[in-house]
Amino acid sequence: MNKTKWMKVVLPIVVLGVGAAGMATINATAGKDEQVEPVDTRPSVRVMAAQPTDYQVTITSFGEVKPLEKTMLAAQVAGEIVSWNPNFVAGGLIKQGDILFTIEKDTYEAALLQAQANLSQAKAQLIEEEALAKVAEREAERLSDRKVSDLYLRKPQVMSAKASVQSATAALRLAQRDLENCEVRAPYDALVISRDLGAGQFVHTGDVVAELSSIETAEVVFPIAGFDSAFVPDEIENLSAVVTTQGRRSISRSATIVRDLGVVDNATRMSHLVVRIDDPYSLNSADPALKFGSYVEVSFAGKKLTNVFEVPQDLVSNRIIWLLDEQQQLQPRQVRVLREEGEMFLIDSGLNEDELLVMTPPEYPQKGMEVKVIEDDAKVAQR
Repeated sequence: MNKTKWMKVVLPIVVLGVGAAGMATINATAGKDEQVEPVDTRPSVRVMAAQPTDYQVTITSFGEVKPLEKTMLAAQVAGEIVSWNPNFVAGGLIKQGDILFTIEKDTYEAALLQAQANLSQAKAQLIEEEALAKVAEREAERLSDRKVSDLYLRKPQVMSAKASVQSATAALRLAQRDLENCEVRAPYDALVISRDLGAGQFVHTGDVVAELSSIETAEVVFPIAGFDSAFVPDEIENLSAVVTTQGRRSISRSATIVRDLGVVDNATRMSHLVVRIDDPYSLNSADPALKFGSYVEVSFAGKKLTNVFEVPQDLVSNRIIWLLDEQQQLQPRQVRVLREEGEMFLIDSGLNEDELLVMTPPEYPQKGMEVKVIEDDAKVAQR
């Protein structure tokens, strides 16, 4: 009975103690949870201080290399072809003054001798008539004026003799020219495009026997797109340019812009400039040859832009960029894109020096959104 009483007294005390200990444990645990620091849910961004710069615009376009001059070569005298230059073949390069082919000369040499003889005879006739005129003039001094006439003084005969000399002189020049034209020479440094003659062939005066293209100078006509036209310098004559071929073996040659074609294409609404390359086939230099028909890129310096900002294109959407203000909040700003250069936009309005440009905006940025700057760039934000 005593044991039963003891249990009735002690057991409630033990239960109360265990309960009190449990409550203390629960309260202690709850206190620890309340002391956990809150999580920062602000999006992280990188920023960059905007800095204006001066930018040299480079304008590029494309065109085809063409010769400045083309010649359909024709025979100026008739006769049989007796020889031709080994380089006078399609694809051959010839220098100015080289003999391309020769026409049989016998007929023209004989004509030259005949013209020389005719001139000598005409000169002799003139000397004789002038001598007779002097005799007549001395005899006329003893006669009255009524008996002395121009015919008596042999003036018509002298004039006729002089005309014969002039005619014979002209005939001699033509004979000399015809003889010289038996040797057909290159009018300039040239590329032979085609040839239609051979030894033993008879050609007539005016027969086209070959096509030549001048390799002294080549030209490229290239268009200027509308978005480039505002950046073309006002003075383009003698402006330096670079012409570059496309493909596995790229070739670059210096060139000079020589003129504007002066019209706007009806179909494309573009204007066209002309660039010139000297000695394209490098006949007189060690530069790589630039063949006619090559499709090339033409680049030259346009206008120089001052105080513009270079901004990556992916940071500009509908002409809006995002800036970071002093309260670490995002602010949208409308800007004016002056020009696209590669992966960058050139901005000349709407952005100021040292403003913080957000380089990694959140996926869905909002005006006034609070952000935190990544540690690496925090110094930029606190400058």
